[in-house]
Amino acid sequence: MALAREEVKPLKRIGYRRRVAARRAIFVAPFGELADARRLARLAEEAEAHGWDGFFVWDHLVYVATRELADPWVAMAAIACATERVRIGALVTPTPRRRIQKLARETVTLDRLSGGRLVFGVGLRGDRHGDFEPFADPGDPRERARRLDADLERLAELWGGEFEPPPAQQPRIPVWVAARWPNRRPMRRAARWDGIFPIDLPGPEALAEVVAAIGELRAGATGTFDFVVQSPAGTDPGPWEQAGATWCLSSFGAAPTEAEVREAIGAGPRAAG
Repeated sequence: MALAREEVKPLKRIGYRRRVAARRAIFVAPFGELADARRLARLAEEAEAHGWDGFFVWDHLVYVATRELADPWVAMAAIACATERVRIGALVTPTPRRRIQKLARETVTLDRLSGGRLVFGVGLRGDRHGDFEPFADPGDPRERARRLDADLERLAELWGGEFEPPPAQQPRIPVWVAARWPNRRPMRRAARWDGIFPIDLPGPEALAEVVAAIGELRAGATGTFDFVVQSPAGTDPGPWEQAGATWCLSSFGAAPTEAEVREAIGAGPRAAG
């Protein structure tokens, strides 16, 4: 996802905190041979059996590297039925290309189907893969940002009682907001919700700065807040945990194979710790 660059002030630098074990998840693009909801469901089932905490998928309509893609929402329904414990979600969904009332129905249905395990990941996304303008969706980043904020507020209203039944999770389904480093505007957006998924972090030190910035923005706020990072499968999560990560996602790029994902799952979530 690509966000418009803005003038940014240097973020406050802080030292690493005491290491706290982050939850671990598999993060796959449903592309190529994994553009098959049944295969994804089997992999998610194996991940749960090996002790992983989550199974997340990319959300794209089209992608320059492949013509074979699965719909993440249909795939997550299959994953929800194949698992009982792992958190699930699409990272990330650009709401300006969706009808928000339809998205509200889909997210509630999926949250209830999974027994309250859905995380809703959102972001602006750039158009370099052709997700927007070829389909007459808004391509201007400022317009998408305006729409995203309005969509999130409306979604919370629909989850909050305008639609029945409500989500299984209360007071709402957790919302994680993507933010491209080092832009501050998406950090301010994320601070109003339940987590941040920073993109293009150069390393754990940058995450520590994000944690500090969010702490200032959320001063006085209650409730939990997640800091979500992705790195190639097999990466040691320790430095990210020390910097403040609460979720470490093992990723496989835009051309994942079933064999490599299965190998990472079988190694277990603590293999690189």
